[in-house]
Amino acid sequence: MPNYKLTYFPLEGLAEPIRFLLSYAEIPFEDYRFDRADWPKIKPTTPFGQVPVLEVDGKQVAQSVAISRYLAKQCGLVGKNDWEALEIDATVDTINDIRVRIAAYHYEENAEVKAAKQKIANEHVPYFLERLDAQVKKNGGYFVGGALSWADLTFVALLDYLNFMNKSDLIEKYENLKQLREKVLSLPAIKSWVEKRPKAVY
Repeated sequence: MPNYKLTYFPLEGLAEPIRFLLSYAEIPFEDYRFDRADWPKIKPTTPFGQVPVLEVDGKQVAQSVAISRYLAKQCGLVGKNDWEALEIDATVDTINDIRVRIAAYHYEENAEVKAAKQKIANEHVPYFLERLDAQVKKNGGYFVGGALSWADLTFVALLDYLNFMNKSDLIEKYENLKQLREKVLSLPAIKSWVEKRPKAVY
């Protein structure tokens, strides 16, 4: 089996879907969380000056969604055919649209701009969540095809980070999404990972 090393800040964030997939597939990996003060030294050693970075036998690759898709193929979580794979990809992109809108105001330092960006998020995010909730209901408790996929793992893995940025439980009003979260967190390999993972330092 190849050697896997995942490099990221000392938090869940964009690396957590990757950690969920590696844990689900029971692939041993080095979970390297560097001190923020070391980022200026680490940044030039990464392919595009950003993390997470996955090293597979010393070969580096960036882009969290691409890494997740690669790992999902390794453990059979990309759907039963090309159409399901497309639906899963589209769902993951929608989840990341939610993240981008919340992060846009969370990280904004100008108060006026922050308020404007938060207004946009407040309009768009519930719109997306409503539709994702309906999608889960229609697909037998999962996002696509009535079966677990990397879209489900991605959503649940990112939730803590999204809730932290949003300062509230995003899925409080969405019963199907809440049930999906419980289903994913009760998977033995995921449960085990969540219990032993280091505490995030936001």
